[in-house]
Amino acid sequence: MAEHDIGLIGLAVMGQNLALNMAHKGYRVAVYNRSAETTEQFTARHADQPIAGAHSLPEFVALLRKPRIILLMVKAGAPVDSVIDQLIPLLETGDLIIDGGNSHFEDTERREARLAALGIRFLGVGVSGGEEGALHGPSLMPGGAPEAYALIEALLKAIAAKAPDGAPCVAYLGRGGAGHYVKMVHNGIEYGDMQLIAESYDILKRVVGLSNAELADVFAAWNQGELDSFLIEITAQIFRKADDGGGAGELIDHILDVAEQKGTGKWTSQNALDLGVPTPTLSAAVEARLISALKAERHAAAQSLSAPPPFAFTGERAAFIEAVRRALYCSKVAAYAQGMALLSAASREYGYAIPLDQTAAIWRAGCIIRARFLSDITRAYQAEPHLANLMLAEQFRAALSAYQADWRAVVATAIRAGVPTPAFSASLAYYDSYRSERLPANLIQAQRDLFGAHTFQRTDREGTFHADWSL
Repeated sequence: MAEHDIGLIGLAVMGQNLALNMAHKGYRVAVYNRSAETTEQFTARHADQPIAGAHSLPEFVALLRKPRIILLMVKAGAPVDSVIDQLIPLLETGDLIIDGGNSHFEDTERREARLAALGIRFLGVGVSGGEEGALHGPSLMPGGAPEAYALIEALLKAIAAKAPDGAPCVAYLGRGGAGHYVKMVHNGIEYGDMQLIAESYDILKRVVGLSNAELADVFAAWNQGELDSFLIEITAQIFRKADDGGGAGELIDHILDVAEQKGTGKWTSQNALDLGVPTPTLSAAVEARLISALKAERHAAAQSLSAPPPFAFTGERAAFIEAVRRALYCSKVAAYAQGMALLSAASREYGYAIPLDQTAAIWRAGCIIRARFLSDITRAYQAEPHLANLMLAEQFRAALSAYQADWRAVVATAIRAGVPTPAFSASLAYYDSYRSERLPANLIQAQRDLFGAHTFQRTDREGTFHADWSL
């Protein structure tokens, strides 16, 4: 019978957990998976829930009340288009398809335009929080037509994570591909955040010589203060995990140092370049993963390329650990400033009008980058919606000023010790570049004019000029 509130296609772990989340909130859910066996096993395991399985798409659509609402949890790219192609003949004007995968925002806009011509609504919804978030409450980032969002707003608020103040971690973020754009930038910030934490670990281990037990204690302590976040919390947990695969000591020391990626961080850097927005920390994080993949080359290079003289740490350990904490905080502020600046530029370029305060607010719980200081970011944009850069907000400006000596000392120490800190260094360079009234770009313009007659502007009068550079 056509009595189900929503249909979900794609029963991998994320899809299954979202279906259960909706069912636990009282919604009647119809599910379909390409593999009938997966559908049968899932519905059998959860026979006590208001979930009905279908063995074909016509049967699936027939289970839904009108206007039909269908959530796609399938692999991004061609699979999304394939499912849409199969659904179109089965749907009617006013029905709604939601793409909850990690789709590129331009694909979302193309699909929305195609479906709008057929009278079918479409939303792109970023979903963050992993498997646990999908089940217990993710951060949700919807974008598309406001009338399409209105159809699903109550359900999304019901299943979303709840921030410390009780607010659901979901907000309408703008038209077109705004939702998937925000999710893309979220992932870019996530890349930066993870790389910064990894560099902190590397410095503390290679410079100070902390053991895994000591590292666990340090990160656990950091998680009680202004660095309080999901990523810091799980980092402390990771250092305590004993190896259960037959090796001695902790598991972390037996994990190959090659970081994989699914491409969303790369999309962020690529789009930032397209829009002319500097995101050096986020790009450094992507590049750090790329160089980590050169394991065989790095192994060979370690035997032939010289290192700096052996570095012996002679400072006060507790003071240096605190300096690393401060450097990490400053670098995180720079990374988030870059992400928020990119969202602001995209709002202007694509007409999204992304609310930056609400974006930070819906990241406070449920998602991978959830952190205490997102409440501070939320308040900063509430107080000044058109803030040019997050680093200029009073709280962050004061912290950067108070901590910058330690920030510089940590980066300098890592350089002397030969410990690579691409994201720390990029963050500090971003801060120094942004605060510099004058940069050496005047020389670059002179070079461009000399070899290519590209012209330049002057500091003392208006106009565009070209010089005869012959001496």
